[in-house]
Amino acid sequence: MCGIVGYTGHRTPTHIVLAGLGRLEYRGYDSAGIAMLNDSLKVVKTAGKVADLVKKTKKINTKGIHTALGHTRWATHGVPNDTNAHPHFSNSGRFAIVHNGIIENYEPLKQMLIQRGYSFQSETDTEVLINLIEDVYLNENVSLPKAVQLALCRVVGAYAIGVLDKEAPGQMIAAKLGSPLAIGIGEDEFFIASDASPFIEYTNRTIYLEDYELAVVHPKKGLQIKKVHDFSSVDPYIEELKLSLESIEKGGYDHFMLKEIFEQPQAIIDTFRGRMLVDDNLIKLSGLEEHLDTFLTADRIICIACGTSWHAALVAEYIFEELLRIPVEVEYASEFRYRNPVINSGDVVIAISQSGETADTLAAIKLAKSLGAFVFGVCNVVGSSIARETDTGAYTHAGPEIGVASTKAFTTQITILSLIATRLAQAKQTITKEDFHKILVALEQIPQQIKAVLSKSEAIKSIAQAYHKATNCLYLGRGFNFPVALEGALKLKEISYIHAEGYPAAEMKHGPIALIDEQMPVVIIATRKGHYEKVVSNIQEIKSRKGKIIAVVTVGDEAVAALADHVIEIPETSEMLTPLLATIPLQLLSYYIAVLRGCNVDQPRNLAKSVTVE
Repeated sequence: MCGIVGYTGHRTPTHIVLAGLGRLEYRGYDSAGIAMLNDSLKVVKTAGKVADLVKKTKKINTKGIHTALGHTRWATHGVPNDTNAHPHFSNSGRFAIVHNGIIENYEPLKQMLIQRGYSFQSETDTEVLINLIEDVYLNENVSLPKAVQLALCRVVGAYAIGVLDKEAPGQMIAAKLGSPLAIGIGEDEFFIASDASPFIEYTNRTIYLEDYELAVVHPKKGLQIKKVHDFSSVDPYIEELKLSLESIEKGGYDHFMLKEIFEQPQAIIDTFRGRMLVDDNLIKLSGLEEHLDTFLTADRIICIACGTSWHAALVAEYIFEELLRIPVEVEYASEFRYRNPVINSGDVVIAISQSGETADTLAAIKLAKSLGAFVFGVCNVVGSSIARETDTGAYTHAGPEIGVASTKAFTTQITILSLIATRLAQAKQTITKEDFHKILVALEQIPQQIKAVLSKSEAIKSIAQAYHKATNCLYLGRGFNFPVALEGALKLKEISYIHAEGYPAAEMKHGPIALIDEQMPVVIIATRKGHYEKVVSNIQEIKSRKGKIIAVVTVGDEAVAALADHVIEIPETSEMLTPLLATIPLQLLSYYIAVLRGCNVDQPRNLAKSVTVE
């Protein structure tokens, strides 16, 4: 959940690290800090944003700094304050560390170190780890990289770490288990970071560390990678990045979230580009084609995900069962991994994650594989842990998503899952050739239809003006659009801090209807296809209780328009694809309400983009 940036080489390290932390601030923004190395080891840290750290660092003499290591924190152990902020020193002051993850057995390690004479300034598990490293270094007469390796063999939990030694100018040590870490390779310079965005303008050559790997970098001595288990050497695999600097900037938008909402038409095109050829009546995904028989003979499909990706999985459940006629189950990865799930060798598990680093989803993947399931990954970030851990998979190609509240990840996940389901239905002959072609044509039209919805942003902004002071909100949908109601409610609560709940529309009568009065806005998805008459009846029930109705309807609708206080029209499409259109106005509504409430849209409180801890 935290962000790490490090640099050693001939450039100005403090500028690179601080700018990089700004790009990683979506990963955590409770506090930030930087360690700088020349003839001494200086640390500056503060509660608050990276901007606060930048101001504080300007007061420090950074002349002669050749190596720097920075961190932006999402608190797990210890409240967000200056003391608990990273980096942390060892007791001697010789070593400094930054850490993303959780050391689960930190308390017994801490008690052991206290008995050995160590003292602690912070409440963090990270300070325990750097003192454990120092203790191993001092008592076992080994090099620092070896001491880091031995210390990591004694901890339980997840970590991505960077370590500096004031007696080893230019050297940085990095290691990974569970939490992501990339190494950028330049000419006589090295970068480490939680993802590649902090160093993309300097190099496109990177190594993604695997679990239980430790790297030692030095601008003159080069790169070494070792296994944490036995300190054996690893031959590094260097990848060429496709990421561009422009893609991770705001591009004139006020917020990353708004930019990413408006990027969805292109993101969906990029998702099906080269995979869906309408004129040739063809869908082809290489990761799927290579294992087609595995899918076609599967007894069931289990989707595992968290948060917004879980909502995309719910949409996929409707689509897969509609087209393939085989049972589909959708599981929260965080629940799946901690019970004793019934998994058989004939099961296919689809793991869905934007970042590809979600800790619970990764653990669920490992459990499913250990029980004999075939695991297919759907993620956005190339080279991510889920992409490497699964048997095969497909990237969404949504491009970088910086805003914490996920938007284009949701629609591109639904897009790729729709392609998979449609291709499988074609191969299984559970749909006709005509219906197969109709789906392709409808999917091809979606980007232009989303643009039509985005053109109504000013009207949606005016609706937000009417409801931005609400304290509660209800979202209702049926069938394919029930998960969209859940997603709409999640977006509102995430970024505006208004309590919101999503329900199947018919379930309103089983409790939530008691909440409806003239102060309760109700957002209801009432598209023409999909139980329309039933939804109209639900709207009448809300209206009779004086609820305020915001309805998402198909273009030209009259019946709902006559009942609703506000109407947002979306183009007509295949029922299974309506979630791709219906979710857009809900994203915009949440965004504009949050802006009107003065909330930090891209960095909502207590949240981080990539949940790399349990």
